Amino acid sequence: MGKQLRWPAWPLLLLALAGPAQAAPRVEVVANGLEHPWAVAFIDGGRMLVTERPGRLRLVSANGQPGKPLAGLPRIDAGGQGGLLDLVTDRDFARNRTLYFCYAEPAASGYGNSTALASARLADDASHLEQVKVLFSQQPKFSSRAHFGCRIVEAADGTLFLTLGDRFQRMADAQTLDNHHGKVVRMRKDGGIPPDNPFVGRAGARPEIWSLGHRNVQGAALGPDGRLWTHEHGPQGGDELNRPEAGKNYGWPVITYGENYGGGPVGAGLSRKAGMEQPLWQWTPSIAPSGMAFVRGTRYGKGWQGSLLLGSLKFRYLLRLELAGTRVVREEKLLTGLGQRIRDVREGPDGFLYLLTDEDNGQLLRLQPG
Repeated sequence: MGKQLRWPAWPLLLLALAGPAQAAPRVEVVANGLEHPWAVAFIDGGRMLVTERPGRLRLVSANGQPGKPLAGLPRIDAGGQGGLLDLVTDRDFARNRTLYFCYAEPAASGYGNSTALASARLADDASHLEQVKVLFSQQPKFSSRAHFGCRIVEAADGTLFLTLGDRFQRMADAQTLDNHHGKVVRMRKDGGIPPDNPFVGRAGARPEIWSLGHRNVQGAALGPDGRLWTHEHGPQGGDELNRPEAGKNYGWPVITYGENYGGGPVGAGLSRKAGMEQPLWQWTPSIAPSGMAFVRGTRYGKGWQGSLLLGSLKFRYLLRLELAGTRVVREEKLLTGLGQRIRDVREGPDGFLYLLTDEDNGQLLRLQPG
């Protein structure tokens, strides 16, 4: 569960007077037969692009038929938690047909891999990718099958945020600025470095870094406040909701509300330390969150507008968080009988919410209002 809130009696009375609770949404299957899908992006005419972790990108037609894998992807190191992961379309996709995707990039020679971000143009016939360009490669490369992070957000100013995991065995790297492990990075769409990044010009620091002290960020979205919001996996507890700010340190692995696998404290067992940020919310035990979307439209009623939705891989439900500014004031567990790991959550241009389930025979789902 997350942090427990103590409610005074009068809000409960107001809730009782407000009438019956809104009915839970209904699940509609849009597409079947997707192998461990990881991200969905919307293009045109009701069509969608879906990444599959084994290294395939598919076009799903408006009637829900997944097409053949698109050609043109770079080399991808698929295995464990790695493969073809997040995907977003450019804000001006209707004009430039540009998309951005991140994936586990193998070393050019020898062993090792890391998270990479690339841009590409979707061909006019949507059969392949053109003009593929690697914008960023996480350094250093390291031989690991875990903690790639790999969520992409286009900011209001057109820059790109990319989340990067600590690669599991290299968790101490999350506290140093000479590497990209356990960081959120920010770049221009051509791969260049924004001059207002917080560590530009600091000796020994990677200029792409936006924030540090992260573990494995698998959810990211631009909030109604225009700011970046993220969530990340903790170690056997201590999953976190954060709003990463420029140059700030989010503590991993020095502070955490989780513990080592098998028990025992992480490091000194601290949950707070001066100079390190507290999460906006945390879940102990872990729910293993993935995917993240703010509800902006009115399809689901005013009560849902502004809510934050995320999937639980561990408990196989959809979680809705009601917010008051940056405070979480209520959690609602939805789709508890779905029985599938929810990997991605997106709001489509039609105002409906879409989910991907991380299974051998994964599904693309649409939520219909209750």
